[in-house]
Amino acid sequence: MSAKLIIIIAGIFGALAVGLGAFGAHGLEATLTANGRLDTYETAVKYQFYHTLALLLTGILLMNINHDYFIWASWSFIIGMVIFSGSLYILSLTNVTWLGAITPIGGLALIVGWVFLILGASKAAS
Repeated sequence: MSAKLIIIIAGIFGALAVGLGAFGAHGLEATLTANGRLDTYETAVKYQFYHTLALLLTGILLMNINHDYFIWASWSFIIGMVIFSGSLYILSLTNVTWLGAITPIGGLALIVGWVFLILGASKAAS
């Protein structure tokens, strides 16, 4: 995966986070409140935003420090956002509680992304 593609994907995830956050606050508020999942939905949006910024940073770093660790970090952030935030979005809208069981897998992928980011930075020439 190239730095350019990573930055484009970060832009897509960022735009989706804004759209999903706004839609949740306005268009889905009644459903989220009825399901008792407004906080869960907000958590999904927050984590998507945080890791969109991490993905953007990783793409910028890859432009300057070409190391596979940054590519692996990017994949981990993408997979983590899809599983973590995605499962929380679906849980919030459907109240299908078994989805909460896969959310930690996404969280682990996000943590792995941060570890790869650290490893990539540690391999950079000082």
